[in-house]
Amino acid sequence: MPVSQFSPSIILLIPVLLLLIIAVLLMVGIRRTHGMGRFLRSVFGVGFLLLALVLGGLSLALHNYLHFADDIPVAQLSMKQLGPQHFQVTLVPASSKARTLDLHGDQWEVDARVVRWKVPAQLVGFPPLYQLERIGGRYLSIVQEREAMRSVHGLNDDALFDVWTLKHRFPRMLPFVDADYGSGAYLPMVDGGRFDLFLNTRGGLVAKPADEVTRQKLHAAGW
Repeated sequence: MPVSQFSPSIILLIPVLLLLIIAVLLMVGIRRTHGMGRFLRSVFGVGFLLLALVLGGLSLALHNYLHFADDIPVAQLSMKQLGPQHFQVTLVPASSKARTLDLHGDQWEVDARVVRWKVPAQLVGFPPLYQLERIGGRYLSIVQEREAMRSVHGLNDDALFDVWTLKHRFPRMLPFVDADYGSGAYLPMVDGGRFDLFLNTRGGLVAKPADEVTRQKLHAAGW
């Protein structure tokens, strides 16, 4: 599945490197200056270094997010029924390795985090980003949804922190990030079913049957 690997995290590395170079040059020249000049070099050197660290941290926080410029496939799912309301689901994300998971219920559901930008980041041209968050099973029966065996699996276990977490913990620190956006898609689980998962430019997840057999099974199930 082709997917764009472009990310603002790469763009941010350019000013980070420039700021580090400037900070090093300022700090190296401290010994050759005296008085106010030495003080100003120290202040600006430390300031550029701190700014580089902040941008570097933001670049790291954006690392696990992928850019989408058009409706693109973000994952494929295939499933095998193991028992009543029990399925083995293989999820193949566009950005990582396949995972085989057990889900309980009548339907599967995938959720994603979508990061959009405010001005001035929009004017610079930062694209929207997405990150698959979790997959789980759900029951049609409300009673079962409350009492039956639940199954949910995280899809972003490797990230120590990201821009979504930073935005929610320190909302004033990233005023140009609009991270309060989530999206989900779900369809029935059917034995032998294969599904494609897309993300559109508005940040919405869309699930579709990947073949005619799955489409017919969904039709038979009332979808």
